[in-house]
Amino acid sequence: MEHFTTGQVAKQAQVNIETIRYYERQRLIAEPPRRESGYRQYSRETVDRIRFIKRAQELGFSLKEIQELLALRLHPTTPAIEVRNAAEAKVQDIEKKIQALQKMKHALLHLIGQCDGHRTVRECPIMEALEQKETSETQQG
Repeated sequence: MEHFTTGQVAKQAQVNIETIRYYERQRLIAEPPRRESGYRQYSRETVDRIRFIKRAQELGFSLKEIQELLALRLHPTTPAIEVRNAAEAKVQDIEKKIQALQKMKHALLHLIGQCDGHRTVRECPIMEALEQKETSETQQG
């Protein structure tokens, strides 16, 4: 069986060493056995698992959601509908985020339209709008 050092795993999985340590602390990967010299000995499965985690993150899954997906992998007879449901839920989350980002974009474009850029910061409509929001929240609290 092939064994890898932390640096080798980082290179093969295209992550930094701190990411590997973080995943260990989060229990996404198991802490590996150590050689007599104290160096950690990772397996090929660890490299594959880290790649899985990174691909899932790229698709928007949180570490908690990835933990759940990894748990499903431990039971190969689990119906695939559970994975599909997780992916569908992620798509819904992404849609909500897109809508929220669109609202932010439109609000900013509206403020930009009110600012000709020729006034001082004190007279800036964007700054005024931001300060009004802050003041109204303070009054509500």
